[in-house]
Amino acid sequence: MIGAAACSFAADPKASKFFEDALVRYEKMDMDGAIIQLRNALQIDPTMLPVQVLLGKALLRNGEVVASEAALLEALRLGVDRAEVVIPLARTYLAQGKQKLIFEQQQFLLTGLPPAEQLQLLLLRASASSDLGNAPGALKAIDDARVIDAKSPDVWLAEVPVRIRTRQFREGSVAAERGLALAPDSAEAWYQKGSVVHAMGELAGALAAYDRALAAAPNHVEARVARTGIYIDQGRIGDASKDLAELRRVAPREPRSAYLRALLAERNKDFAAANAALKEVTDLMDPVPMDFIRYRPQLLMLNGLSHFGLGQREKAKQYLVAFQKIQGNSPASKLLAQIWLAEPNVPAAIEVLEGYLKGQAADAQAMTLLASAYMSQGRNAKATTLMQEALKGRDTPEMRTVLGMSLIRGGQSSQGVSELDSVFRKTPGQTQAGLALIGMYLRSGQAPKAISVAENLVKQFPQNASFFNLLGMARGQAGDAPEARAAFEQALKLDGSLVPAKLNLARLEIATKAYDAASARLTAILKADEKSAEAMYEMSVISDRRGKPADTQRWLEKANDLSGPKETRWGLALLDFFLRTRQANLALQAAKRLSAKAPEDSQVLIAYSRAQLAVGDPVGARSTLNAATRFAEYNAPKQVEIALLQLAANNLDGAAYSLDKALAGQPDFLPAMAVMTDVELRRNEPAKAEKRAGDIVAKYPQRAVGYSLLGDVARSRGQAAAASDNYRRAHQTEPSTDTLLRLFGALASQDGGKPAMQLAERWIEAHPQDIAVRKAVGDGYARTGNFALARTNYESVVKLTPEDAGVLNNLANVLLRLKDPAAINIAELALAKAPASGIVIDTLGWILFQNGQSDRALQLLRDARLREPGSSEIRFHLATVLAQMGRKTEARGELEAALKSGIHFESAAEAQKLMQTLL
Repeated sequence: MIGAAACSFAADPKASKFFEDALVRYEKMDMDGAIIQLRNALQIDPTMLPVQVLLGKALLRNGEVVASEAALLEALRLGVDRAEVVIPLARTYLAQGKQKLIFEQQQFLLTGLPPAEQLQLLLLRASASSDLGNAPGALKAIDDARVIDAKSPDVWLAEVPVRIRTRQFREGSVAAERGLALAPDSAEAWYQKGSVVHAMGELAGALAAYDRALAAAPNHVEARVARTGIYIDQGRIGDASKDLAELRRVAPREPRSAYLRALLAERNKDFAAANAALKEVTDLMDPVPMDFIRYRPQLLMLNGLSHFGLGQREKAKQYLVAFQKIQGNSPASKLLAQIWLAEPNVPAAIEVLEGYLKGQAADAQAMTLLASAYMSQGRNAKATTLMQEALKGRDTPEMRTVLGMSLIRGGQSSQGVSELDSVFRKTPGQTQAGLALIGMYLRSGQAPKAISVAENLVKQFPQNASFFNLLGMARGQAGDAPEARAAFEQALKLDGSLVPAKLNLARLEIATKAYDAASARLTAILKADEKSAEAMYEMSVISDRRGKPADTQRWLEKANDLSGPKETRWGLALLDFFLRTRQANLALQAAKRLSAKAPEDSQVLIAYSRAQLAVGDPVGARSTLNAATRFAEYNAPKQVEIALLQLAANNLDGAAYSLDKALAGQPDFLPAMAVMTDVELRRNEPAKAEKRAGDIVAKYPQRAVGYSLLGDVARSRGQAAAASDNYRRAHQTEPSTDTLLRLFGALASQDGGKPAMQLAERWIEAHPQDIAVRKAVGDGYARTGNFALARTNYESVVKLTPEDAGVLNNLANVLLRLKDPAAINIAELALAKAPASGIVIDTLGWILFQNGQSDRALQLLRDARLREPGSSEIRFHLATVLAQMGRKTEARGELEAALKSGIHFESAAEAQKLMQTLL
């Protein structure tokens, strides 16, 4: 089993040969050949990280931007450091019209990138800002790039297209000249100079500059397209024809070339050739995403005119309308908005309603529709603001109900409940308010209040079976199973076909472990309606309770397959099942399907981020969580959940933002206060953390968390005695694994760690199944060099939790220190559990090297270094293997990077010695 699990890291020699051949082809600019060889390598081993990186770059150079993006994102998922791929990945986004994402996604943050990559990324941001119409932002990005290196011609040439767009030709000309002075033989510099004078109408100067550009680089497409346009304007048909022939050779998929050929054919009255050229334009442009063309009005108009010339008016309209939308939006009617909502196409409805309200700001009906649309997207704060404004002009129960619902969904529960309660008391017939109240009370565990509202409804509407069903749900939550059953049975007397009541009776039976009775009831429901996803889900619950995971998965998949276009419950349940059963890739697939259904659903986004973290994609998780924070509004529990996931994705700022929103909604929400204190400590803000921890102690004196956090603050300041005192107080207040481990950590530095070990050993005697404390004891023995006892503790943990890759990795390292040959098998097992962990990969590689298996060790250590480029220890391990294999130059490069990091690492002295042998 171990060998099978780790085989992907024992790279097939044939795959390695494909990679080396591809690298040579790439350097010789043979992109087609390189791509073929790289794909051959991936067919053998899809996890080869260097192959994924090079494939992304080769595809980009070949113009296959979508495939390039996929390869580069896969490299990130597999663990490559983002500095290796951030620039080509940004280029793929620009080429696909994803300009906004360059500013929104975490992988494009400047922080943490080397200066050279920061400069290039700033210039790409400048291009994106310019596309988005933000010229000041573009110029600011260029100025920031010049701070890094003002002598780079790129930082001057990048300014030229921005200045042309804003018709600042003098400034553009100055920038072009600065770039040309730094790179007098650069084709791009001559092209940019030509583009400025071309825009100014100086055709002779433009032609001269384009001539110089093409002399320097005959394949410069932009220069040749521009020169051809001038030739056509000047009637130089022969010269234009020559350039167009050359363009067709070097850039056969260039739509501007095809359109220029259509113009020439039309001048020559060759209408068949003109139509063929126009069709070539539309064939090239129609598959291009509208997001890309939207930022290029020239291409929008080009394709619109081409479709128009071909008599395809409907297709032409979408491009011409998009072209005009650059100038502003047109208003639409409320009826159209209702149609969009009914489809449902919520974004389109919001767009037309917002446009309408610009001209009809006092229309209460439109405001109510728009608020409902906002809520369906989770934009509850915006819905609340809108309804509060609407109520200033007109006050109705319907509007008050929408306001209450928006407040609740936005996390302002008390205000929302107050609003709904007021509506229901004043207008008992307003059933929407009553139903919303029952739902809120049930979700918050306030069953008695839910019962009160439900009883009110059944008194007013004694023939309504659904209201009796709700009453049964409330009574069931209150723990009154007999009365709950009576309510469900009454509902079925009124309406024998009411499936929700039948399902609730089955749920009662599941809760009381009457699985056979529940299964029989659910089987009857499915016999009457074989597509009942609710019944399938409950069948999955029974299977899960009975310990039958295959049946659980089967029922969940059936329910999910039958779910509607906006239904997410069964997909979320399936995703959770995959995560619980450690099937991370299947969880990610489920998350992607959910996201396609509900891209703005905060719960879906939270689940998606969990799947991304499970497959080792923290960058993607950060981006997903940033979106989740927006849509979760001020829902405190949800924002805390998001914040904890942001911390798991190493995004302190994102976590703090989520917690700010949580505390804005519920200022005394203990989980938010506690996590925010932790964030403040991580951000090196001990004064803020101390104040907040003190507030927690004052408000929740019987809880351990406040004292624990005060201990954390003291420890961050080096106040060991104060830290120990606070941790001891926390442990005395609420004894738990968490309080024990904090106190253990504080005592570890005292008397050689003996007090800590004694404390932990006593705890383990009373709590022998406490895995976390056993791990801590093993780590403590390993740190002090007592590898025999460390081994004993790690092995006891492995017996309790055999799937824990971290413990297996630690055990492998301890066995290596003990010179036990079992180290290899344990490291292989750790790798099988965590195949994407650079640390685990490094451990196996280093152990194999120590055991004479240098070839496989090198493959593993190369992979580990790409995943953890900041680890000096891994670089030292790789350098050691490279040096032994005679690759001294590469080994020296790795050692230089390790030693100049300034970060102390365990093998620093050995690295210095090795460096001396390589000089």
